[in-house]
Amino acid sequence: MKILAVGDLIGNAGIKELRKQLDKIRKEENIDFTIVNGENAAEGMGITQKNLDDILSQKVDVITMGNHTWAKKDIFKFIDHPKLIRPANYPKGVVGKGYGIYSCQNKKIAVINLIGRVDINVLSENPFIIAKELVEKLQKQVDIILVDFHAEATAEKIAMGYFLDGKATAVFGTHTHVQTADEKILPKGTAYITDLGMTGPKNSVIGMDIEVSFKRFETTLPERYRIATGETMLNGVIFDIDDDTNKVKQVKRIYKD
Repeated sequence: MKILAVGDLIGNAGIKELRKQLDKIRKEENIDFTIVNGENAAEGMGITQKNLDDILSQKVDVITMGNHTWAKKDIFKFIDHPKLIRPANYPKGVVGKGYGIYSCQNKKIAVINLIGRVDINVLSENPFIIAKELVEKLQKQVDIILVDFHAEATAEKIAMGYFLDGKATAVFGTHTHVQTADEKILPKGTAYITDLGMTGPKNSVIGMDIEVSFKRFETTLPERYRIATGETMLNGVIFDIDDDTNKVKQVKRIYKD
């Protein structure tokens, strides 16, 4: 089985690039299951009903979220959609779900979404404790466990990878919008990459207009961000999983423009 995880969609530009590339990648790579991070789909912050519909129309199996989950009030109308998950370590009682279980090729696949606590100003529970609890629970129910760890700090992501090594099938980072070159299979068999990257404007500052970014850094004034224009790209990773062992055989980075 081959599973594709696509890095953060940045606005309509990212959704259009997904539409442009996804079918080709599926055919070329024989992809069976697709996960997309959609927390920046609404022009950089959050997700709307239209964004959700546009993404799901591309036959995406799961949409994960992150620190901008609640940026658009629209989300409360569809937060319980079975293909949408938000960070599992948000405080207890928060609407939505932190993981989902899906069927594909006679396998049960669990997808968990977590959010980091280092340099992210979001009230959340300890992601390591929640990850341990969920993985121990899900190991009895599913064949494959995939974790989207939406976090800022490289060290926190790497620590999570080793923390879940041998327990999760794959751990991949999102949020920084910069694809890392450290894809690997950890010593106990868990596939890992620090960040998938992003899907959106290629010539940008993590998806945002370059000139606006200059103003923010030069003046320190709160200049409103806007999505960059021009060429776009798609970043992601393919996990090639052995059907007999449910272990990842190969991790392959994807960069399409």
